[in-house]
Amino acid sequence: MARKTLIRRGGTAASALALILGGVYAVEGGYVNHKEDRGGPTHSGVTQVVARQNGYLGDMRNFPRNCNATATVCADKIYTEMYVSRPGFYPLLTLDPGVAAEVIDTGINMGPAIASRYLQTAINANCAPARLTVDGKVGRATIAAYSACQRSIGAVTFCTRVLGSLDAQQEQRYRRIVQNQPSQAVFLRGWIAHRIGNVDRASCQ
Repeated sequence: MARKTLIRRGGTAASALALILGGVYAVEGGYVNHKEDRGGPTHSGVTQVVARQNGYLGDMRNFPRNCNATATVCADKIYTEMYVSRPGFYPLLTLDPGVAAEVIDTGINMGPAIASRYLQTAINANCAPARLTVDGKVGRATIAAYSACQRSIGAVTFCTRVLGSLDAQQEQRYRRIVQNQPSQAVFLRGWIAHRIGNVDRASCQ
């Protein structure tokens, strides 16, 4: 059963992001080094490869979740820079925090470019006037199209439909991964339980 992330509209981007990352940490936990995990050692969901790319040289068992005077590389900073700001998801935190939660979580799990393509595909599929190029780059055009679709369809209805489309695409990819790489089947139940339907639809209200 997925842990439901519930984020009410009308809050600040910072408060929405804090709730989203709290949900990520609740699912990912601390240090993990599963022999079948292609990502290798992780802490708080951050892989050792990503931590090293961002300048962390210590043992992943001690990788910090929050930055401070002595820890300048941490999960909060990496997630905010690599999986929120850089992919262009930041405007969604106030425009539609429920959808922001879904694409950020998907980006953390599958990569921001994949999450971006899923978002663009979901917008096109659920809003006839939208004609976005599905290029995995969320910029002004994608955000403007999302906002226009909210106005034409209704923010609650559009949010609910987009979340459904995002979940469907993500689940399909998980099943393809297992089909192509049977060793990953050990993770399928957890992926479905924690990553599909993990955003409470009440977040759309």
